[in-house]
Amino acid sequence: MSQSHIRPEDALNYHRYPQPGKIEVTPNKPLTTQRDLSLAYSPGVAEPCKAIEANPEDAFLYTSKGNLVAVISNGTAVLGLGNIGPLASKPVMEGKGVLFKKFAGIDVFDIELDCNDPDRLIEIIAALEPTFGGINLEDIKAPECFKIETVLKERLKIPVMHDDQHGTAIISGAALLNALELVNKKIGEVKMVVSGAGAAAISCSRYYLQLGINPENVVMCDVDGVLRKDTIPADDVRYPFATNRNIRTFDEAIAGADVLLGLSVGNIVKPEQVQKMAPNPIVFALANPNPEIPYDVAMACRPDLVMATGRSDHPNQVNNVLGFPYIFRGALDVRATTINEAMKMAATKAIAQLAKEPIPDTVNKAYSNDKMSFGIDYLIPKPLDPRLITTIAPAVAKAAMDSGVAKNPIQDWEKYELDLLKRVGIDQRLIHRIIRAAKLSERKVIFAEADHPRVLKAAQIVKDEHIGIPILLGNRDVIERLMKENSLELGDCCILDPLEEPELCVEYGAILFEKRQRKGMTRVDSNKAMRDRNYFGAAMLNLGKADAMISGLTKDYAQTIKPALRVIGIKEGGSKVAGMYIINTPKGHYFFADTTVNVSPSVDDLVEIIGLTAEKVQFFGEQPRIALLSYSNFGSNGGDEPCRMSAAAAKAKQVFPHLLIEGEMQFNMATDTHLSNALYPFSSLGNQSANTFIFPNLAAGNIAYKMMAEIGGAEVIGPILLGMKKPVHVLQLGSPVRDIVNMVAIAVAEANANSNGYHF
Repeated sequence: MSQSHIRPEDALNYHRYPQPGKIEVTPNKPLTTQRDLSLAYSPGVAEPCKAIEANPEDAFLYTSKGNLVAVISNGTAVLGLGNIGPLASKPVMEGKGVLFKKFAGIDVFDIELDCNDPDRLIEIIAALEPTFGGINLEDIKAPECFKIETVLKERLKIPVMHDDQHGTAIISGAALLNALELVNKKIGEVKMVVSGAGAAAISCSRYYLQLGINPENVVMCDVDGVLRKDTIPADDVRYPFATNRNIRTFDEAIAGADVLLGLSVGNIVKPEQVQKMAPNPIVFALANPNPEIPYDVAMACRPDLVMATGRSDHPNQVNNVLGFPYIFRGALDVRATTINEAMKMAATKAIAQLAKEPIPDTVNKAYSNDKMSFGIDYLIPKPLDPRLITTIAPAVAKAAMDSGVAKNPIQDWEKYELDLLKRVGIDQRLIHRIIRAAKLSERKVIFAEADHPRVLKAAQIVKDEHIGIPILLGNRDVIERLMKENSLELGDCCILDPLEEPELCVEYGAILFEKRQRKGMTRVDSNKAMRDRNYFGAAMLNLGKADAMISGLTKDYAQTIKPALRVIGIKEGGSKVAGMYIINTPKGHYFFADTTVNVSPSVDDLVEIIGLTAEKVQFFGEQPRIALLSYSNFGSNGGDEPCRMSAAAAKAKQVFPHLLIEGEMQFNMATDTHLSNALYPFSSLGNQSANTFIFPNLAAGNIAYKMMAEIGGAEVIGPILLGMKKPVHVLQLGSPVRDIVNMVAIAVAEANANSNGYHF
C-alpha cells in the first residue's frame, strides 16, 4: 500500500470547509424551553455550584470535567515542522483533539499558549486544573518539556502526560518486547544504539531501561556523534545515556548492536551500517515522514531484520494513537490523580499481549489482509482494531487502582467494557472497512459526469488512494480545462465522449436494441440513446469494459437509474431494485430502506426489499435486526399501511427464517428495548434494538433519512442501489466530494465481491 498523496489545496480545503477547523462544542442537554434555560443557567445552575463548593468531587457528577482533556502546546516542536509558534500549531492540536474523541470518546479543548518561559508555562497550565480531568502536553521542545511535565505532575491532582515523550515509548516498548520474543533474545543482554537525543529519544531510552535494558548496553548519538561522558555536562538530561566507551561515531556504535532506535531524521542510516548489526537485528526507524533508513532498503540488506517505522504503509507502524486515547480513557474513568509508571507499563503489556491474540475478521478485513498474525510483520495491533479501547483502558484503570492513585475504582468490569463501547459507538469505522475492501483490487470505475469539478476531484482521490481506476465520460475539452483549473493529475486516465464515438454508439446501441426492441425502442432510438453518457456508461459496464459506475450528481434519480435498468438489468431471480442508506450516528450505524425507488410497495415487494436489504447489510459485515415500521405497534392501530407491514413481516419470516424480523412497529419501539420489553415482551427483538429499518413507502423512507442528516446530524452514506446485476450507484443531487468517494468505494467493494466472493 503506498502512502496517500495529499495535495496542499486538499488539506487546506479539508480544514476550511464546510466551516473552519475540525472541532465544535455541542450541548448535551435540551435547551428548547424557558425551563431548560433556567435549569442550564440561572437560577438552576446555582444548585450544582453549591454542591461542588461543599464537595469538590461533585464536579465529576455535575460537570464535564471528568471527560474533558486539555491538549496544550506552545508550538516549539511541532511534528516535523519545528518551532512554528502556538498559532500555527493549532491545526495539529485540533487534530489531536479529534483523535481523542474518535478513538476514546474523550472531549478536548485545544489550548495554544504564547509562552516559551517554562516556569511561566507551568504556572499557566497549573491554573487550568479546575477545568479539566486531564492534561495532554504536546509538541513542547526539549529540554524544557522534561521540567514542565515533572513539575506539573508533582503539583496537579489530575493526569498529566507529555505524549511526545511517553506515547512513542509506550507503543515502541510493546513492539520491542514482542520483537525480542520473536528473535529469542533477552532484553537484559541486548545492545542498543539510539539515533537522536531529543525528548522522544530520551524518554524511549528511559522507558526501555524500565523494561529491562541494561544501561551499560545503550549508546546514544546526536548529530555530532556518540554522546560521551567527557563531553556532556552531568546536569544535562542526556548525561545518563552518555558512554565511557572508546567510540565516537554512529558507525562505530552500530557495529554489533542488537537494536537500533531511530528518533532523529530521515535517510541518515546506510545499508552497510545495518549490515554491521548483530544477527536478527531489530530496527525501529521512527522518524516521520521519512524513516532513518527506508523500509524497503533495510529489508533488502538484511533478510533476518525485524523492522518498525512510524508510517502506515509499512508493517509495524508505531503510532501514538494506539496509546494516548486509551491511557487517558482509563485514567479518567477511575479519576486517577496521575499517570504513573505502573499505568504506562500496563498499557505497554496490554498492547503487546493483544498482538498475540487471534485477530478478528473485522480487523483482517479492515486492512484487506486475512493473513495477519503475530510475527515479524505484526508486532503490535493496528490502529483501527476495535479491541484497543476494551484492552488498554481497563488495563490502565486497573493499574491506577492497584497503585493507589484511583479515586473512583471500577466495581463492575463487564459493565465498564460495555460503557467503553458505547462511548465510541458500536462501530464507527464502517467506511474505513469499505475503503479497505475496495483496495483489495483496483477496479475500473466509470464516472458518467466527469465534466463536473466535484466529480473530477472525487476521481482524483479515488486514483490517489488506489480505490479504483477512473474512466471519465464527458466533453474532453471541458474535462481537461477543469483538470487544469483544479490542478488535478488525471491526464493518464481514460477520457471518453460518447459524441466522439459514433462507432461505439452503434455497437452499444445494438445491445440496447436487442433488449428493448419489443418494448417500443427502434434501432435508431437505441443508437441515439448511447449518446447519453448514462446509457453509454451502462453499456460499457454491461460488456465488462469497466467494473462499476457512478452517476446522478446533476440529474434526478429516475433519469439516472432508467438507463442502468434498461441496459444492465436486475440480478437473476429478482424482480425489484431498491435503495438503502447507511446512517452513521454516535450510537452506531443503521440501515434504512427503501428510500429511493419503490413509491408504495406491496406485501410481496416489501418481502423482496427485506431480502435485498438483509443481503447488503450482511455484505457490510453486520447481522441485520430488521424492523418493519409503521404508525402502529402490533395491530394497535388500524389502516391499510399497518396491515400491509404486518403481513409483510409475517411472510418475510417464512421466506427468510434465518433472519431476525419484527413488525409492524413504531420507530421508538424498535430502538428502545426497555420500552418494547415492558409493553411488548413477545417481540423477537428482545434486548436487541433494530439496526435495519424497512419503511412502508418511499415518502417515509426518503423523509426519514434526510431528517437524520439535516436535523439529527447523522452522517449519511448512499443511496446504495440494491438488486442490480452489476455495481451501479446513483448519487444524491449535489453530493459533496467525500460522498462521491464513499459511493465509489462501495461500488468497487461490490465488484471485488462479485469477482472473488469477498465479504466483510
